[in-house]
Amino acid sequence: MDLSPMSGTNSACSSTEDTTAAMAGSKHRARSIAAEQKKLSDSVAESFNSRDARRLGELSAVTNALKQWEEANQSLTELDSLLKDPATDPELLALASDDLNTATAQITLASQTLATSLVPQHPFAPLPCLLEFRPGAGGAEAALFAAELLRMYQGYCSRQGFRTSLLKYETTEGGSIDSGSSADALQEAVLEVDSPGAYGELRCEAGVHRVQRVPATESKGRTHTSAASVLVLPSLPSSGDVEGNEESWNDRSSDYFIDPKDVRTDVMRARGAGGQHVNTTDSAVRLTHLPTNTVVSMQDSRSQPKNRERAWQLLRSKLAQARREAREEEVVRLRRSVVGVARMGRGDKVRTYNFGQQRVTDHRSGTSVHHLDDVMQGGVGLEKLMESVRSWLAEREVEALVAEEEEEAGSGEGNGNGRKGKKERR
Repeated sequence: MDLSPMSGTNSACSSTEDTTAAMAGSKHRARSIAAEQKKLSDSVAESFNSRDARRLGELSAVTNALKQWEEANQSLTELDSLLKDPATDPELLALASDDLNTATAQITLASQTLATSLVPQHPFAPLPCLLEFRPGAGGAEAALFAAELLRMYQGYCSRQGFRTSLLKYETTEGGSIDSGSSADALQEAVLEVDSPGAYGELRCEAGVHRVQRVPATESKGRTHTSAASVLVLPSLPSSGDVEGNEESWNDRSSDYFIDPKDVRTDVMRARGAGGQHVNTTDSAVRLTHLPTNTVVSMQDSRSQPKNRERAWQLLRSKLAQARREAREEEVVRLRRSVVGVARMGRGDKVRTYNFGQQRVTDHRSGTSVHHLDDVMQGGVGLEKLMESVRSWLAEREVEALVAEEEEEAGSGEGNGNGRKGKKERR
């Protein structure tokens, strides 16, 4: 993006030669947003409107970033004028030369901040989320690691002050939340993080997490590789509207709409060890969305209505996420050569936990930390890894935005040339 300053020095002006129509358009977009923000601010001052006030808050990040960039650019331009002016006092010239590196670093940081602020917020970012854990390749060791990942994120959420509740917990022995099973071999778990913005905070954690360590049952000390998947879904309310009452469950164009006629409901006896309700009451609920063949089941509560409510919540989240991903995949297909929307699915190995080396490496950002115990407790090490991935995601989204603008600029030039050609032929 063309957010670099105009400067006469070699160190400050090298990036200005890379200006393109798409990059200039990005800066124009930021100034257009600032103008819209000013107009909305005046409107809200005269008569308060909740929708305008919410939009005003959304635009503030761009306008603040633009203001910082303009201040940094002005500072660098003044230094450039001093350095180019032959009448500049030698002492002042020396001070300007010393300040040049600092000013260049500030404009670089301001450029990155402004570029990131122009990327539209993910539509599910303000929502709470659901974390789904399943063991992958590796048998019993994978099931144990899946349980450890669950505890890791519970620890992280506790440190961040996020409210959590375990909606589903099934072990390989058939135990569940109500059965009181203490087994660590996890078959499936769903953790609800019921705090606004949790999806935006944790969506970078989706994917396959790989572990390399010597299992407790390994007699020859050989290192085994296992894996567990983490799926991050937006947690949608069980009823009512979302996103400031703008989208209703009755709106067929909404990601959140489900036609009840498309869902088959089955009730059955709960399975598993322990608990007087098991195999005696029809408390378990299974929902099947017939058009997509999406199936969710819930049996953790003794109450059938409670299981039904949780099952519907999970089904809505799965379908809304799938619809969002389908649109993203269509955009990626149309762009073809573009890096694409940053979305991590189950098939991507996103992180490796090497217990022998006490090291955790994220394969997207390339960041490694050597405090594995702290990471597994959801501590500062995990927060560092997550922040590096958020930065990586932002960079990919900026690249996709730039590529889209370049494509639009190219198509605009092509249309202009086409119109010119028609006039000449006439």
